[in-house]
Amino acid sequence: MQQVAVIQMVSGSDWQENLQQAQRLLESAAQQGALLAVLPENFAVFNASQLLACGAAEQTRRGPIRQFIATQAARLGIWIVAGSIPVMNLQGDRVRSACIVVDDKGQERVRYDKIHLFDVDVADAQSAYRESDQIEPGEEIVTLDTPVGRLGLTICYDLRFPQLYQALLEKDVDLISVPAAFTYVTGEAHWDTLLRARAIETQCFILAANQGGEHNAKRRTWGHSQIIDPWGNVLALQEQGEGVLIAGLDRNEQAALRSRMPIRAHRRAL
Repeated sequence: MQQVAVIQMVSGSDWQENLQQAQRLLESAAQQGALLAVLPENFAVFNASQLLACGAAEQTRRGPIRQFIATQAARLGIWIVAGSIPVMNLQGDRVRSACIVVDDKGQERVRYDKIHLFDVDVADAQSAYRESDQIEPGEEIVTLDTPVGRLGLTICYDLRFPQLYQALLEKDVDLISVPAAFTYVTGEAHWDTLLRARAIETQCFILAANQGGEHNAKRRTWGHSQIIDPWGNVLALQEQGEGVLIAGLDRNEQAALRSRMPIRAHRRAL
């Protein structure tokens, strides 16, 4: 079975220190034989006050974070699903929350811009989240072929919208990545349930890389990063703190499951 890695981080306000943390964890993933690794949402830039400045620097592949990912992928010989980084939009007034996938040669393959933005009131210390103040939503569904199967890309709040996952299934994906920074409150209530539901209803492997810990006085994330198989079994789990999860993907069993229970063929227009 081909190995994949899901990386959990506790990113802070210094993006360069965050990259050092990411490098250490990516090295561990590669050493454990992973062919592909998923980083969490906001793995490099966690502080909202830095989004616009960092987003302006990342408009091209010469941006420092994008160069870092390309360098690590080539150095380690591993595909990297780079969680999310800010990339300035064309108007220069907001950023896109962009998940860039880089292959094992350091070449950027695709970019997915987060479609669903977290404009929500939460009963925690921060109280209100308004991503749309600084982030512009994406519009395109993105998939690509990787060494471990056809991958569909989502980010965090996308998890609550099953129509996106059904659209990915229509594009014949085998696995779906979910880099996230779920709050502690919403994560404790819904994270595990939503992840398993998305795995079961799509019969896909789910690679969910969350932030997991205390970031500052107002921000705490749920963690519980995990790798889930198409039957809804949790293959690997990290509750809190940084860590690297490794699991093998049994694509033969996935194919057998889809043959025994052909959900796509059974769907009816409503």
